Amino acid sequence: MSERHTAVTTSSNRAFGIAFALFFAVIGVWPWFSNAPVRLWAFFTGAAILAMAIAAPGVLGPFNRVWLGIGLLMHRVTSPIVLAVMFFLVITPLGRIMRAAGKRPLKIGFEPDAKSYWIDRPPPDPARESMRNQF
Repeated sequence: MSERHTAVTTSSNRAFGIAFALFFAVIGVWPWFSNAPVRLWAFFTGAAILAMAIAAPGVLGPFNRVWLGIGLLMHRVTSPIVLAVMFFLVITPLGRIMRAAGKRPLKIGFEPDAKSYWIDRPPPDPARESMRNQF
């Protein structure tokens, strides 16, 4: 299996802190929608993170890198699983159904008696005048 190595850039520490402050604010207010008391600990945590993001974003640097590492690890695990599920539960059954129905949308295959594999287009090409000023 080949791997591509592309440089992954992380968000700024300030943006990371603001995003987590908003996350904790949502956690704090969520119970309010079901008539439960708000979670004050989440508001205080979000306020502390927001204060760090504004006053000293460098403090959030290690947390930002750990969060990026967690995201990359989740990507390495979930991406192949999601792609495999899509292939085996969607693409493969669809291909089998089309094959059973005799459909071949790509019309690929070797034909030894064919002069050419060119497929004529039923309506002729559009007039050249219609292709001016495309953009």
